[in-house]
Amino acid sequence: MAFDVSNNTETLPLVSVLIPAFNHERFVQRCLDSVLEDPYPAKELIIIDDGSTDKTADRIADWVATHCMDLPIEYVRRENRGIAATLNELVARASGEFLRPGASDDYLLPGGLDAQVRYLLTHPGKGAVIGDSVVVDQDDKKIHESGMRDLHRANKHLYRSDDGIRRAIISQWAIGGPVALMRRSALDTVDRWSEGLRIEDWDLFLRLAARDALGFIDVSVCAYRIHGANLSKTRHTPTRVINLAESRQVALRRACLFDEPYRTLLRAQSHYIGAKIAFLQRQPSPLVFHLLAYLSLVVLSKLRVPSTNPRAEAT
Repeated sequence: MAFDVSNNTETLPLVSVLIPAFNHERFVQRCLDSVLEDPYPAKELIIIDDGSTDKTADRIADWVATHCMDLPIEYVRRENRGIAATLNELVARASGEFLRPGASDDYLLPGGLDAQVRYLLTHPGKGAVIGDSVVVDQDDKKIHESGMRDLHRANKHLYRSDDGIRRAIISQWAIGGPVALMRRSALDTVDRWSEGLRIEDWDLFLRLAARDALGFIDVSVCAYRIHGANLSKTRHTPTRVINLAESRQVALRRACLFDEPYRTLLRAQSHYIGAKIAFLQRQPSPLVFHLLAYLSLVVLSKLRVPSTNPRAEAT
């Protein structure tokens, strides 16, 4: 159920919708329209064009000129600094208690902000809540009803408990599209996005999961778009190897934040990623080594007694 827009917006928490834009001239207007169309009334829109080389910046400027009286908007155009640096700058510019990171080729679905705000208001111990997405193509044709279930083959039931969320975030990254609403205070606690990473989202969600700060609602809150540009990156073997190698380093680096058995599970995941790299590079000996290490650590994790010590602080 959506908020009644006749409500006094001063009684509702402000949501800052954060859009990092880069070379999405075909899709960015649909993204921005979706922010305006969402019925949640207490919101602001912060956009940074991260050095686009196509007409994305011009599309945004035209849209802002048309809709600048419809909601509070801040638009910045600057040189390219990368996605993590852009997200951190967006957070610094935002005024909201709640932050909704987006993507300039995806778009929000009406009612998503409402559902996520309600969740965080009724779960004060959670720093962020994730939802599901529908998957669409470049022409807005629906490909999958559930990005988590149909695209990533995830078991959404895992996300209904803190233990399940930890296991899911560690073992099967299934967060497709901009599906999170976060408390500003939660990002301050885990130091926001790590700049210089290609997979900055998994790194951030691991840090949140380590603190049991993640919740889940089984609601589609955005449309995740699959198109030529993002699809080609996943099929390019050298790029996949680079991304996987970075993922492995993140897994090893963040293992210390978790209690057992999750720490061992994350170490196991680092070997599983190592096996993927060895497979792509056609290296049979490392492939066998990483698979055996992975299986051994998965078995060991089942024997680990959950730690009674306080969790390490996320850094």
